Amino acid sequence: MRMSPVEQHLDAQVRQKIAAAHTLSNPDNAPDVPWSSIHQLLEARAEKQASAPYLVFSDEGTRHEISYAQFYARCCKVANIMHGLGLKAGDRIGTVAYNHPDTVVVYYAAWMVGLVVIPFNIGDGDDRMVYSFNNGLAKALFVMPDLAGRVAALKPQFETVEHYLELNNGDAQSPFLNLHEAELQAEATPLVNVDVSPESEALIVYTSGTTGNPKGVVLQQKNLLIDAHCIVEWYGFTPDMRALNVLPIHHVNGMVVTLLTPLYYGGSVVLSRKFSASRFWQTAAAENCVWGSVVPTVLNFLCEAKANNGEHAPDDIAQTPLKFLICGAGPLTIETVKRFEKNFPTKIIHGYGLSESTCYSCYLPFDLPEAERKKWLCDFGYPSIGVALPCNDMAIHSPEGKDVAEGDRGEIVIRGHNIMQEYFKRPDANAETFEHGWFRSGDEGFYKTDDQGRKFFFITGRLKELIIRGGINYSPLEIDEVLASIEGVKAGMAVGFEHSIYGEEIGAFIQKEEGATLTEDDVLKGCAALPFSKRPKVVLFGDEFPVTATGKYQRLKLKPLFEQWKDTQFREV
Repeated sequence: MRMSPVEQHLDAQVRQKIAAAHTLSNPDNAPDVPWSSIHQLLEARAEKQASAPYLVFSDEGTRHEISYAQFYARCCKVANIMHGLGLKAGDRIGTVAYNHPDTVVVYYAAWMVGLVVIPFNIGDGDDRMVYSFNNGLAKALFVMPDLAGRVAALKPQFETVEHYLELNNGDAQSPFLNLHEAELQAEATPLVNVDVSPESEALIVYTSGTTGNPKGVVLQQKNLLIDAHCIVEWYGFTPDMRALNVLPIHHVNGMVVTLLTPLYYGGSVVLSRKFSASRFWQTAAAENCVWGSVVPTVLNFLCEAKANNGEHAPDDIAQTPLKFLICGAGPLTIETVKRFEKNFPTKIIHGYGLSESTCYSCYLPFDLPEAERKKWLCDFGYPSIGVALPCNDMAIHSPEGKDVAEGDRGEIVIRGHNIMQEYFKRPDANAETFEHGWFRSGDEGFYKTDDQGRKFFFITGRLKELIIRGGINYSPLEIDEVLASIEGVKAGMAVGFEHSIYGEEIGAFIQKEEGATLTEDDVLKGCAALPFSKRPKVVLFGDEFPVTATGKYQRLKLKPLFEQWKDTQFREV
């Protein structure tokens, strides 16, 4: 059997462990995906649902609806343009863009002809852009006009880029090829004949680590299709269930959950340029969106906006068609769950996954009775992330790679058909991540079993974020829950900082609610029920937390703020 380009440079032992991480304990659970490529899926939708809407772009008064036939025709044209540039199956292209129909067209056109997309997070710095496209061997970049100047200034540093194309009508003065003008000359049919298989690489997503160079997560077309398949099966989606997408589509959450999944079930999606709390419910009502995918930060912003509006909150909230919001990609607190569901009629379906598992690996069961759903969200100290999807196995492992007992904490590990192929050109990271034949998530958690024998998983924090005080491990999320319950706290985060006596000591970083007169003493009193060893010793206040583009708090970036207390001795009073 011939090895793929991904596998050729991997050590044989690591390759064996990665293969094990793609195997289910019960092979019969392998999902039956009816399409072998994303092109086949898109072509089928365009033939069977030609006039049905697929993509609605709604942003600040702008509304543009695109049917399946129109979308497919555009993708065919752009795919032919890509082929005309000399790009071949397996070549990589980069995008420097944001949520926009053009960005979506570029993704699908690339996959139709077997190209690999490297989506760049425009919130990252220039050094990361240069590293990602050089490391990923990008041959062409597709750029939004307002970002063309930034890219043009970096051209001398790009080692492999041969073509630059500008999206969204472009700029007449731009030195880049205007994609829309090229589309006017391009043929939608016949599409170039390219052999694309389920194993064709689709994405290299560079992780948003806080230090060092990001790692490139390699995903194949089958990874994307399988994850979308499992999400559709889990929720029982039907074509009339329109999705709302407010997350950035350079990330797998926005890309797989709210772009590819609606395509998979023949539905439609409303795409916004970016999240807006003031337009969220209005857009959902106007477009009759039934579900969406969010991160915990979005839930907090929505709660805050409603609190600020008081009794003048939009009527759209009470009559919202949004039945549920899938929530993951960041720590969800019980306090956030209770606050959101007290204020809004939309229920939260919590889940968990990573770029390395394509996107989601588990969810709360969608058919749980309401009392059961609330129990699993609120009664165990942490909101449950649910049970494993059929496309993957999940377990809790000790550092030695052994299963731990129910309720004991360990590392969340995953194996199955949605697991990435590798970290691109990172044999060191691959050897560590697939050490025991499972993908090691780096997240700490535990599980509880229900009366049907199903394992409900919980995440207690990142292993790298665990606070180790005097040799004892403390989960910062547990302390976050207490901080969030204090009156006047808009958001709070426990931070482990270096300490000369205990190795690490505990601090708290607090964002106050508007108008709150909260003091350090108020916060310390609010934590009095915690054992002294687990209480924050220093409280700092700030206007905002460092976050990633998808709203994940970057706890480790707060550590340097507490350096001056490294040698302070804290005593219980």
